[in-house]
Amino acid sequence: MSTAFSELVSKITEAQTLGSIGSLLSWDQETYMPAAAAGFRASQTSLIAAMAHERRTSARIGELLAACESDKALLADAAVAADVREMRRDYDLATKLPTDLVARLAKITSEAQEVWKEARAKSDFEHFRPTLQKVIDLTREKALCIGSPTGEPYDALLDEYEPGMTAARVEAIFTPLRARLSALVAQVCSSKHQLDASVLKKKVPVDQQQAFGLEVLKAMGFDLHAGRLDVTTHPFCSGMAPGDTRLTTRYTSESILEPLYGTMHEGGHGLYEQGLPKSDRYGRPSAEAVSLGMHESQSRLWENFVGRSRAFWTWALPTAKRCCPPHFDAVTLDQVYAAANVVQRSFIRVEADEATYNLHIMLRFGLERAIMNGDLALKDLPGEWNKQFKSLLGVDVPDDRRGCLQDVHWSFGLIGYFPTYTLGNLYAAQFWEAAQRAMPDMLSKMERGDLSGLLNWLRSNIHAHGRRYRAEELCQRVTGQPLSADPLMRHLEGKLKPLYKI
Repeated sequence: MSTAFSELVSKITEAQTLGSIGSLLSWDQETYMPAAAAGFRASQTSLIAAMAHERRTSARIGELLAACESDKALLADAAVAADVREMRRDYDLATKLPTDLVARLAKITSEAQEVWKEARAKSDFEHFRPTLQKVIDLTREKALCIGSPTGEPYDALLDEYEPGMTAARVEAIFTPLRARLSALVAQVCSSKHQLDASVLKKKVPVDQQQAFGLEVLKAMGFDLHAGRLDVTTHPFCSGMAPGDTRLTTRYTSESILEPLYGTMHEGGHGLYEQGLPKSDRYGRPSAEAVSLGMHESQSRLWENFVGRSRAFWTWALPTAKRCCPPHFDAVTLDQVYAAANVVQRSFIRVEADEATYNLHIMLRFGLERAIMNGDLALKDLPGEWNKQFKSLLGVDVPDDRRGCLQDVHWSFGLIGYFPTYTLGNLYAAQFWEAAQRAMPDMLSKMERGDLSGLLNWLRSNIHAHGRRYRAEELCQRVTGQPLSADPLMRHLEGKLKPLYKI
């Protein structure tokens, strides 16, 4: 490696390390931080964000990038060339943002998280609206600083999470998918044969739920020596540093399904983080996730394609009986498989089934795009949310807590994030089909609790590449097909139509 490239990696690693400290502060705020510490935590977060940004945008990094870009011998290595390309992208993006704006955004979003928690508990959007308006205003300022070839502010934000993606392309993907999903949901919900979810709606003690979740995480391959599982209001995963991947979940008294699938979802994110080559490449883009859509493909694959499969429950049901006595002693495999695949029009995105989930995402995408473009005022958000929710899912939203206050994302300033969930579902479906083609015995092994084949396939085909390829190119390379809704619809129709006798 050239001296310039080595110094470049060293300087970027320093900025990454500061960023990891910021991630640790955020994780603590969402898990164990005392409520009275919220005010000073905002100042801590703001300072760390500013320090990291100053290092990411230093003139020396610009000089080193230019030296690397002119070094033909260095760029002959395709992996290094990809690193330099992505470092340039990150640098150009970061240098468009003033340090003061980065610090102000970090401070207000830290404060907004606490206000959102209060507003959600009260089911009172008006309590959150003034703070959210500040977040939106700064986020719009950020989008204008970044700029977009399309001229749409939303595209500048979306590109940060899903490089190369635009709102117009998302709309082109979502529109036909919306029609196909709506038709399937209508068929399922009108079927005379409805599935029974009651066998999993049991008041299982939290310690038993946690024990079961940990058994599943271990079977998935998550390394608890290099990570941990904690409790929070809105589950998330933070792959903050080499050897340190934090998962969170939440437990309910109503059903074991939400905690299980929340744990599996975040566990999928965690496996991706643990599978990236951080130990010897930390600071280089080749040790980072390619996009949030790709990240979501990993979480949704484990949560839904694995977690709701008959093969998984063939192993998991005896495990649940062992971890959660006596709640599942009389439950059969047919019952639990049916209960795991109930389709129901519901209010909460994170509790939604596979068939309705993407409709929740489409709602959020349209609303936040309208907000960023100035077509929807925040004061009108609850009413517009409720109106569009009724149109998409056919039910009336009873309150703000189960409506526009249910997600933490906007308090973090994560505008442009939501579409990546559906993109992740589309990628996951294609990967699921490709993995089964590569491993015809994958499901039979899964029935015995052996999930290692799938994890190894994901590690070698997706995790190992980091950001070497953009998401859609990686999808094409892995599956031999461009991004398409067809595999997801084959998956849903192939499973739900027999279950609902359609």
